[in-house]
Amino acid sequence: MQLTELGIAALQEKLRSKEISSVELTRAYLERIDVTDKEINAYITVTEADALTAATEADRQIAAGTIEPLTGIPVALKDIFLVDGMRTTCASKIIDNFVAPYTSTAVANLKKNGAVILGKLNMDEFAMGSSNENSAVGPARNPWDTSKVTGGSSGGSAAAVAAHQAAATLGTDTGGSIRQPASHCGVVGLKPTYGRVSRYGVIAFASSLDQVGAFARNVTDCATMLGAIAGHDPLDSTSIDRPVPDYRAELSGDLKGVRIGLPKEYFIDGLDADVKAATETAIKTYRDLGAEIIDVSLPHTDYAVACYYLVATAEASSNLARYDGIRYGARVDNGGGLIELYRQTRAAGFGDEVKRRIMLGTYALSSGYYDAYYLKAQKVRTLIRQDFLDAFEKVDTILTPVAPTPAFGIGEKVDDPLQMYLSDIFTIPANLAGTCAMSLPCGFSRQGLPIGLQLIGQPFAEEQILRTAYAFEQATDWHSKKADIQGGDND
Repeated sequence: MQLTELGIAALQEKLRSKEISSVELTRAYLERIDVTDKEINAYITVTEADALTAATEADRQIAAGTIEPLTGIPVALKDIFLVDGMRTTCASKIIDNFVAPYTSTAVANLKKNGAVILGKLNMDEFAMGSSNENSAVGPARNPWDTSKVTGGSSGGSAAAVAAHQAAATLGTDTGGSIRQPASHCGVVGLKPTYGRVSRYGVIAFASSLDQVGAFARNVTDCATMLGAIAGHDPLDSTSIDRPVPDYRAELSGDLKGVRIGLPKEYFIDGLDADVKAATETAIKTYRDLGAEIIDVSLPHTDYAVACYYLVATAEASSNLARYDGIRYGARVDNGGGLIELYRQTRAAGFGDEVKRRIMLGTYALSSGYYDAYYLKAQKVRTLIRQDFLDAFEKVDTILTPVAPTPAFGIGEKVDDPLQMYLSDIFTIPANLAGTCAMSLPCGFSRQGLPIGLQLIGQPFAEEQILRTAYAFEQATDWHSKKADIQGGDND
């Protein structure tokens, strides 16, 4: 087995025993990226020199016996995280040459825990998309079938883990942008509770919905990553000051007494037959493991997509106003005056989906329409959050599909925004409620594409969903399957 095929836990053992060095491991990942990324397009920027410098320092720390949870482990970042001195593009032409002057807290925490940063990953422009096709550098491609999308917006983060181009990655999730690509690429992805991980130094899309989370090959590695990045940050006013559990130590295979809820609103007509079958098999597995399966209801689910596309676009309209060629971003100035400069700069700098969402959000916030759209959407959001709180009076965890279908073809939905938006129908409610949720592999379609299972937890109960996911993982082998990229096994 190649070094790049090992998970974090196995790599930690080899590094600590000095069977391998971090420099050797980092070179193996850099070679893997070099060989496979023309096909996958997961990376926007590879920081080879910085990575090898960090790996050398990691080896020095290991030799000195000062080992942190991620010391010497190569990871990569969605290109939305600021890192001091590193190019950060958000996959947009408008900030194509932006070099960050400081480092985001999540990345600082990774470095503090010893991680080696390999580079920055592809994504939908400003995190707006469900397929990674809205990227100025072209779409990331699904390692299981390169004619299919990775999901979005953190498509590069999911693809890099699935293609063994990083041991783990960071992403962000505003309406499903970690869980949906994790499902489509057959890896584990976790969106923590809003406020659990600092957003400081993360380029904002929709500030009340954005959350930082992790991708990994298995639940244990995902728990390690979450433990490294979680915690209070005074630099983020929405960060919550409460203790961070030892997520990895909380993992066990015992589901005795655990109550799992099935919301009837998520098992709808139109759900892909393979997704339905894989989810039903997963439910049986949980029942066999001793969990109690209980029917619950989330009655305002039907309003979630409409509510999300009012709240998210309104916040995007506000957040992206700064990219005008004066304060931030590349400038296009043909001498027609200030207003014309704004128009030309934003017309040339933003892609079609970003323009569409800015216009939707600006309209929803405009005079005379605020009460009818944005304010009403916020009231609906409160109802959706209350649905979850009511359900969690009866159950510990809620189980649903992640997406209605497996990964679809590149270009298949680009001309139909409504169909694209419906790809996130099962993931958006957890963002509106602000609670935690994750995706883990639970099967494959008849075409050989991965299918993910979503576990939604109570606010700040990440250890509960990780424990529930771990039990499933121990009873199945879906997480051990590998995409066949450039000679990889497909066992």
